[in-house]
Amino acid sequence: MLSRFEILETNKMINEENLDVRTITMGVSLLDCADSDMSAFRRKIYDKITRTAERLVSVGDDVGRQFGVPIVNKRVAVTPIAIAAAGTRAADYAPIARTMDDAAKAVGINFIGGFSALVEKGSTESDKALVRSLPAALATTERVCASVAAASTKCGINMNIVRKLGFTIKEMAILTKDNDSSACAKFVVFANAVGDNPFMAGAFHGVSERESVVNVGVSGPGVVLRALQSARGKDFETLCETVKRTAFKITRLGQLVAREACGRLGVPFGIIDLSLAPTPAKGDSVGDILREMGLSHPGAPGSTAALAILNDNVKKGGVMASSYVGGLSGAFIPVAEDAAMADAARAGALSLEKLESMTSVCSVGLDMIAVPGDTPPETLSGIIADEMAIGVMNGKTTAARIIPAAGKTVGETAVFGGLLGEAPIMPVNGFSCADFIARGGRIPPPIQSFRN
Repeated sequence: MLSRFEILETNKMINEENLDVRTITMGVSLLDCADSDMSAFRRKIYDKITRTAERLVSVGDDVGRQFGVPIVNKRVAVTPIAIAAAGTRAADYAPIARTMDDAAKAVGINFIGGFSALVEKGSTESDKALVRSLPAALATTERVCASVAAASTKCGINMNIVRKLGFTIKEMAILTKDNDSSACAKFVVFANAVGDNPFMAGAFHGVSERESVVNVGVSGPGVVLRALQSARGKDFETLCETVKRTAFKITRLGQLVAREACGRLGVPFGIIDLSLAPTPAKGDSVGDILREMGLSHPGAPGSTAALAILNDNVKKGGVMASSYVGGLSGAFIPVAEDAAMADAARAGALSLEKLESMTSVCSVGLDMIAVPGDTPPETLSGIIADEMAIGVMNGKTTAARIIPAAGKTVGETAVFGGLLGEAPIMPVNGFSCADFIARGGRIPPPIQSFRN
């Protein structure tokens, strides 16, 4: 039970500090929808998604009203389509994405994830079909999100797919050039992908998960910022303890909301993902937290150390509050979705190289980064490879969501709207890595992967 003091404190966090449940994401297995006939498969997945998630939005709204906590997004993540659709032997999976989009609209959710392939070690014919279909799938749908798991500490880096994805991302960008290449904002490449991540664009329902499950993502950058203001000028021990205690309180609230929602939906509770996931809204910024910690701008010397403190203590506070903390739990640093991060990039404080170093200690990785539209596809592949290497060598989840904004160059801005925000076009190192990327094959796993 929450005490009266905790209830009042929670109300303050909600009303004044932008605390919210960022997403309730229902994972849905599509393995029982397998069919050799494409039309039958699409009909089955539409029926499965709409039947299982029929009450997700209404229950989420009701629970939000009951607890007075904004539940911003309701989403669905499905079994990676490259696995679920393998039996169709189809060459084009874009129609499946359109069926997913139709199902998402029918149940009223804002995003559906899982147009995905897991290819850390190699690709099946179904994986290849999905990757070929990515540009058309994301250009012709509104709510479908896609991901490719291209690397892991256990398997190394699949450089064949990394090379291919540089060209794939360029094609996505061109197909949606009239919307600042927005298809790229719905696609992410992972190292060490997890199957219980509730956040988009990388959510999918892992093959080891139950038939259906509810994972909840709680976010409170504003709450952490306000707490740190009370510890201004204090030593690092006090700083760490402040973040940890705040994360504990946020997680407890999230678990309370999650269990109520699961009870009403009749779906098992999965995990709480406590991630400081920013939005473009004022006061909802991880960049502002870094400033409060003593940096003039994110990207200044000390930024990687500050982010490491934040990420580690968010996780520590979360695991004290719940036995089921999972997903990506930590701090996100997307440029487009965080006004302070975008301002730092415009000011020249935050370079692509500095962002890359910061991703070694944060959740996710290079996230919502806009680069010039004429960036060569091999350079995009090189950036992805660097990010995959950070994840593989450190045994952590990392990702790359890069947007080569067609027709735009450094000094301009790509505008995506809503939660996706807007991003300044950041300069990219102009020296070539084409010969390196052209080698292909697989970079073997590091020695620390052999723990069995």
